[in-house]
Formats: sequence, C-alpha cells, structure tokens
Amino acid sequence: MTDVVIAIIPVFAIIALGAVLRRLAFLSEDGWRAVEQLTYFVLFPCFLFGAIAFADFANQPVGRMALLLAGAMIVMAALTFPFRAALALDGPAFTSLFQGAVRWNSYVALGAIAAVLGTPGLALIAIAVAVMVPLANLLCVIVLMRNNGQSANIATLARQLAMNPLILACIAGIAVQAIGLPLPKVATTTIDLLGKAALPLGLLAVGASLDLGNALSRPLPVVAAMVLKLAIMPLIVAAGATALGVTGAAQVAALICAAVPGAPSSYILARQLGGDAPLMANITTAQTLAAMLTMPIMLWVLA
Repeated sequence: MTDVVIAIIPVFAIIALGAVLRRLAFLSEDGWRAVEQLTYFVLFPCFLFGAIAFADFANQPVGRMALLLAGAMIVMAALTFPFRAALALDGPAFTSLFQGAVRWNSYVALGAIAAVLGTPGLALIAIAVAVMVPLANLLCVIVLMRNNGQSANIATLARQLAMNPLILACIAGIAVQAIGLPLPKVATTTIDLLGKAALPLGLLAVGASLDLGNALSRPLPVVAAMVLKLAIMPLIVAAGATALGVTGAAQVAALICAAVPGAPSSYILARQLGGDAPLMANITTAQTLAAMLTMPIMLWVLA
C-alpha cells in the first residue's frame, strides 16, 4: 500500500495547490475559467488523440477492459435510482446524485495511472476514456433531460455528444490507429508536448474548482454519492475484472478509473441542463477530498 500512496500523493498535492492558489487569488475567476477551457478543449484532447493514435494495443485486453468499464458504469447507473425515493430527492437533486455516482474525473485517473503504471498505462487510460466518456455523457444527459421535463430526443443527445472535444479526440485517434495513417514527426511532437501539459493544468483546475466551505451543507445526498462512487463502483469493477479475466496492469487501471472522484465538468452540465448545480459542486468537492484516503485503500485491497 505504501508504494500506491507514494505514487498517488503528487496527484492530490497538485490538486491541493490549485485550491490554495485560488484562495490566494493567484488568478482571477476568468483566469481559472480560461485554464479549464484550455485544458478541456485543447490540451486533454491532444493527449487523448496521441495516446490512442500512437499506442500499441497489441498486448492489451481492449475488448474485455471496454466491456468491464461499460458494464460497471451501467450497473452503477441502475443502482442510483432507489436512492431518489430513499432520500426524498427532487428531480434536479437526483440528477446531481446520478452524475456524482456515474461520472469520473479523467484528470485524476490519468495522473494516478501514470504514477502507478508509468508509460504503459497511457494506452490503458486511452481505452478507458474512449469507453467511459461517451457513455457517461449519454447516460447523464438522458437523466438530466428526463428529470427536467425535457424529452431526451436523439437529435439533442447527438448534439451534446458531437460537441464534446474528448469524444471527438477519441474518434480521431481511433481513426488514425485503425487506418495506420503516418503523421509527420513535427505533428506528433507538437501533439505530445501539448498533451503533456494537460495533466498538471487539469489537476490545478480541479483544485481551483473545489468549494471547500459548502462541501457537506447537504449531507445525505453528498454522502450517498461518495459511497456509491468511491466504494461501490470499485467493488463492481473488481468483481467484473475477476469474471472477465482482466488482470495485471489492465485490472489496476480499471480500478483506478472506478475509484477516482466525480468530474468538475458535472457542475457545468448540471447548470446547462437544469440540474442542481450547487449540490453537484458539493458532491464533487467532498468526493475529491475523500478520494485522497479511499483511492489508496481500494487499490490496496482490490488490486
């Protein structure tokens, strides 16, 4: 467990630095928003494209890992519905619980996988993102729209997915990988340099997004989302990995993706589609803080 903790500590140290820098007003709110947009629309898509397009998937259990992560996410989505009645949540509040249980922080996953598995883990995080990002967005958009009195029609869903830069980067990377299209050295080097900047800036932005003062202002849905995402989800993935025979580095990568907290972008989606944005911010903050403890424990116990 010590090795895992040592590997993950720098990830959360950078998140903590982002929180401190925001409290010190190192950047204005517009400045942090610019960092988020740069990371989300440029740097992380460059990383994903490069990780998929240039990775060697020959010895990776691509199909089994994809099935494992997709299946676990669908099971988790189903498990959230009894909590609406149990906690007496209205529609918008339930959507925040749903997003908190289903969505995952790919920046934290990238940092943890890179720290624990090194360069070989980059291909595995690319598989995870290619599967989990489109599925999470699809499920969350449907739930948000249905609980906001809107019909989740195909055109609206397609528009939401088509506007996601991470999905577009994954599609482009898969296309280049499948075709075997050679890219000029200058292009691959530029993409690689941009991609390397995604991790530190993304983690700083995660820290800056934390709302530390109100994290437990609504404890019941916040605690429920923490238990579902940080404890139940890793257990589901561990059981699925055993059933599907996903072992070694692929198993560790899948468990990391399951054990990370929710994504700050959930707040943006909640605000855009009529969810409970303040509750979503509380859930994300509490999950991120708790994951500093739960992630090493889950990896030590389950891996």
